[in-house]
Amino acid sequence: MKILGICASPNGKKSQTRRLVQGVLDGAASCGAEVEFVDLCRLRIEFCIGCRKCFDTGACFFKDDYQGLLEKMLAADGMVWGSPNYSFCVRAQMKALIDRMADVIHLQSFDGKYCCAAATGGRDDTVITRYLSMNFLDFGAYVTGTVGAVVTRGPQAVDAAEQTAVALGRALFADIRDRRSYFDQRQEIDKNRREFQAKIRAAKDAWRNQYAYWEARGWP
Repeated sequence: MKILGICASPNGKKSQTRRLVQGVLDGAASCGAEVEFVDLCRLRIEFCIGCRKCFDTGACFFKDDYQGLLEKMLAADGMVWGSPNYSFCVRAQMKALIDRMADVIHLQSFDGKYCCAAATGGRDDTVITRYLSMNFLDFGAYVTGTVGAVVTRGPQAVDAAEQTAVALGRALFADIRDRRSYFDQRQEIDKNRREFQAKIRAAKDAWRNQYAYWEARGWP
């Protein structure tokens, strides 16, 4: 079992968000998972320009670190993504990553994976964990849970969240091991899939790679 952690904090090893992402990884590792941490701020991820080349050919226009990270994500059974709250959104590096993943959304490439969201903020962390969770469902993945901390409440808030993160990592491991299904999430994922497939059918002459992908799979 492989679990990947992706952190968008710029603060390196001093990051509070990194502590939560690492806590999830530590919890999963204690159960026997192979884990890997990725510092997103050390990668070069260009901004999506909306050319839709990936829809047509399956390849991105840019040659940067995105493809290597995508391969890591596709190889993982589960993931935890973490970001601090920057003006009620994830940091720019993580938003750039998500924007590059339109092909992942349309192909539901994370189907069968399980994900967790981690966040810190000066006032609110839940706006970030909700945002990430919505994206995980759009990618086709289940959401095991979230963890966050309001750092202005003092170091004890992050300490407590770190312990929650470790427990969440164990829960993530169990979900992957048991292939747990979340009924409400499954309904949302299936609804999204039908919507994306309808769009691809309508644009099949322009989105040839995506149409061929679902055609080969019988449009499940």
